[in-house]
Amino acid sequence: MIKSNFSGKVIIVSAPSGAGKTTLVKRLLNSNLPIEFSISACNRKPRENETDKKDYYFLSTEGFKSKIEGDKFIEWEEVYPNNFYGTLKEEINRIWNLNKHVIFDVDVVGGISLKNYFSRNALSIFIKPPSIEELSKRLKKRNTESTQSLKTRLDKSKNEMKHLSKYDQIIENDNLDIASQKITEIVKTFLEN
Repeated sequence: MIKSNFSGKVIIVSAPSGAGKTTLVKRLLNSNLPIEFSISACNRKPRENETDKKDYYFLSTEGFKSKIEGDKFIEWEEVYPNNFYGTLKEEINRIWNLNKHVIFDVDVVGGISLKNYFSRNALSIFIKPPSIEELSKRLKKRNTESTQSLKTRLDKSKNEMKHLSKYDQIIENDNLDIASQKITEIVKTFLEN
């Protein structure tokens, strides 16, 4: 149950992997808007520069499943086989109790679930890559993907692009500065109304 005296709004930012959503969300967080990042929970191991309770709530698979059974999530998803991500209800309470609005950096299925949950109190934004070819180049540049995982991510991205119509706003990220300016203006307008 979400309980707060603050009637907060939520901003949901989704995109295929490699489209630039995390960079755009970081820029939004530095824009002096009254927003706070919602830390997702997951059951994977932290990457080299990731910190528990800052980047993610890193849970064991058993711990994650226990929270599912206890109805502790607003939404959760098995993104890849045995790879879980979700939004904890207590995280939204934490942010709203700071009198701030929540911003989510989530995958497309999670974004749609959050939009359905929060309804009119939510603004959903889809960050669209210029093309699948450009997305492939960006993912290869990261140098973190095997040939198979790259193919899996690109196949997932093609499927995610089919859900554009379920989002309130679509921003094509072919120029990071322009995309950053657009998303900041859109969020500012939403929070002011």
